[in-house]
Amino acid sequence: MSAMPSRRAVVLGATGAGIAAVLPAAEAYGASGGGRPARTPPVLLTEQASRRLLVLDPRRRVWDPAADPSVVRWQFSPLGDPRYADLRPDESWVYPCEAKVRLHRGRTYVLTTASFGFVAVVEHPTGRRYWGAALGGGDDLFNPHSAEILPDGNVAVACSTGALVRLYAASQGPRAERYAEATLKGAHGLHWDRARRVLWAIGDDELVTYRVGGTAARPTLTRVSAVGLPVGTPGRTPGGHDLFPVAGRPGRLWVTTNAAVFQYETRGGAFLQDYAGAEAISRKSVKAVGDDPRTGQVVSTAPEKGLEETWWTTRVSVHRPESSYKLVNGGIYKARWWLPR
Repeated sequence: MSAMPSRRAVVLGATGAGIAAVLPAAEAYGASGGGRPARTPPVLLTEQASRRLLVLDPRRRVWDPAADPSVVRWQFSPLGDPRYADLRPDESWVYPCEAKVRLHRGRTYVLTTASFGFVAVVEHPTGRRYWGAALGGGDDLFNPHSAEILPDGNVAVACSTGALVRLYAASQGPRAERYAEATLKGAHGLHWDRARRVLWAIGDDELVTYRVGGTAARPTLTRVSAVGLPVGTPGRTPGGHDLFPVAGRPGRLWVTTNAAVFQYETRGGAFLQDYAGAEAISRKSVKAVGDDPRTGQVVSTAPEKGLEETWWTTRVSVHRPESSYKLVNGGIYKARWWLPR
C-alpha cells in the first residue's frame, strides 16, 4: 500500500501470538507435482489479515492453513513474543508490508516491516531477533515499507510517509538506535548492489543510489545518482513501489510503479520491458515481483477488488507459465519466492 491516512482507526485483533514456528517441510524446500515445475521454491507472504509472515508450500494451488496447517512451512509474528516486546508489536505490527529473505554471515534472515512502525531482521527458522526498531508511535507517521541488510550487518529502512531512508547501525546490537538519514519522497523499496557497492532506493518519482560511508558504528549515507521513473499518466507521479533484483539477469532490477512493471538495466540506465512474459506481468499497482532463476517462473501480487482493504489480494500470480495460488481468507500484500541470497 502507499501512504495510508494518518492515524486511521484500526482493529488490532489478531491470531497467532508470538509465532515463530516450523512445520514439516519437503526436502530442501523443493517441490514438484501439482502442475508446478520441479524445484519450484516456497512462497513467502506478508499476510495482513492475520498479521503474520508465512512461507507456504508451492505444491498446493489453494492454501488453507486453518483447515490444513501442513501448507505452512514457517510463520512469524512478534505478537506475544518477549524478544520483540520493546517494539510494542500490538501497536507497531499492523499491516506487515515487507518480507525478503537474505543470507548474512552464514545465517538466513527474513527482513520485515509493518506500516505502523515495526522493523526487524528475524533469524530463520528460530525467529530470534538480529535487530529491530519501532518507528513512530503506533501510527503510519513513518510507514516503514522495506528494509535491506548490508554486508557489515547494518540495516537500511525505507519510510514512505516519512519520506526518508535510514541506515541503522544494526551491527552494534539488536536494539541499536544510531542511524544516518537521507530524504526521499515516497521511499518504498531498497536493494543493496554488491557489485557496485551502492544502496538503491525507489521513491514516488525517482530511482536513487546512495554511497555508504563512515564506520559500522557511525554510518553515513550520501546520495550519488538519481533517475526519474517512467511516467504512466501525464501530470501524475509515477508512484514507484517495489524494487528487487532480477535473479535471472544480474545487473537488472525489477521496478514497479502505479502503471507498469519494468526491469531497470543498471549499466545502461534504461527502464525496459523486453523481459519474457512482460505482457502478463506488467500491469497497474503491482506490489511485489520477483523471478526464480532455476525455473524461470515469476511471482507477483496486485490488489483484488472486494476485500477489506483496497491493497489486499487473496491470490498470488505466477507467470511463465500463467497460474496462481489462493490463500483462503487471506489479505496478502507482497509475495516473494523463498530464495535466500
